[in-house]
Parts: sequence; C-alpha cells; structure tokens
Amino acid sequence: MTWGPWWLADTGLPLPLGGNVVRRDLGPAVMDQVARDLKASIEYSLAHRPSALAHARQFNRGISDERMDTFVGMYINQWTVDYGDRGRQAVRLLLDRGHQAGVIPHRVDVQFIG
Repeated sequence: MTWGPWWLADTGLPLPLGGNVVRRDLGPAVMDQVARDLKASIEYSLAHRPSALAHARQFNRGISDERMDTFVGMYINQWTVDYGDRGRQAVRLLLDRGHQAGVIPHRVDVQFIG
C-alpha cells in the first residue's frame, strides 16, 4: 500500500511525514529561535539546491543523482518551510487518529511555532 494516496483519498489532506519538535519548557524565546533557524536552514537549502544535494550525496547509499534529487524533493519542499493550514490540520488529525487507535497513549496538544 502507498500511504500518501490512501491518506489523501481518506482525508483530503497531505500526509504528514515528519516534523521538528522543541520542548515547551525551553520557553518561547528559545522555541522561536529554533523555529527561525530551522526555517532559515531549509530555505537556504532550497535556494542552493545543487550544493545541498552535493552534501547529501555522501549519505545517499549509492543511488543515482537523479533518484536522489527526486527523493529529496519529496521530503524537502515548500511544505517543509511551512505546513500551512492544511498541513497543520493533517498533523492534528494524524495525531488524533494515533491516539484513538491507542498508538499514542495521551492526546497530543500540538503548538505550531514559526
């Protein structure tokens, strides 16, 4: 089964593939700085794709440059910079379903920053 098409057909939302997490007890200033730094790093890599791919090549396990470019593009794109409202809704729904299924023991109250 391919999960992305199933999730889209079932929910009408993009499949959340990952996210960055910051401990709330670090406080708003640190949380905001981490969010800014991560966003700047992602935006920089998107703006400098050839050099970012050259760096990633050392971790690509021998796949071709073309396939690596496709793979990276699936996971690092504008959704990575900002989930947007649909992406936030998808994250909340995924976590809620995980809790309802018993996979996540407690309901997760997501706070998006940045």
